[in-house]
Amino acid sequence: MDTADRAHAPVVVAIDGPSGSGKSTVSRAVAARLGLSFLDTGAMYRAMTWWMLANEVDVDDPEAVAVACSKPVIVSGTDAAGPTITVDGLDVSGPIRGPEVTARVSAVAAVPQVRARLVELQQGCAEVAERGIVAEGRDMGSVVFPDATVKVFLTASASARAGRRAAELREKGVDEATITAMAADLARRDAADSSRETAPLAQAADAVLVDTSELTLDQVIATIAALVEERAGLSAV
Repeated sequence: MDTADRAHAPVVVAIDGPSGSGKSTVSRAVAARLGLSFLDTGAMYRAMTWWMLANEVDVDDPEAVAVACSKPVIVSGTDAAGPTITVDGLDVSGPIRGPEVTARVSAVAAVPQVRARLVELQQGCAEVAERGIVAEGRDMGSVVFPDATVKVFLTASASARAGRRAAELREKGVDEATITAMAADLARRDAADSSRETAPLAQAADAVLVDTSELTLDQVIATIAALVEERAGLSAV
């Protein structure tokens, strides 16, 4: 496919990586710069988890989660300028970021039926993205969009990721005890996401590895945007 053809084809940019690697912030910024839609797939798993907890489903019982996961109506707004997430028509963008959801989301995300349902929704979001989409998560390049135009695996040292997450939480006024607990949970979630049987966190064979440990946010955004521009024939809007 030549540059002219690529410029008119919907673009899928798959960005994966562990918690705290900066993928949400970077993905949204790259989408905004290039005029693409933005999909935070982690928010979808958090929304599913929030619904399970709100409806008293035992999230430690995979069978119970599998039976219930078809019930909630989860809708992701993909405007990079203001992405949204609703469950049964209710805006849950705030509640899904709470510590209870954070602590339980890996268990829910490990259930194959949950992943099958949300993968279908994620692929649907890409199909209706007129110009293209930047999708971030943990299995975007390896499972959800195996034929993505560009695949990136963002990573960073454990200390850098923990420091970034702590800074984010302090800006939100979270107390230090909670920050310490959530930092410990970061390592637990990495282990759970990397070792689960269904769609584990892993770098796709054809993904570009970007280590953000020593890079500024602007440098990371510029690096990925340039990669997309080169491979997809896009330019900033």
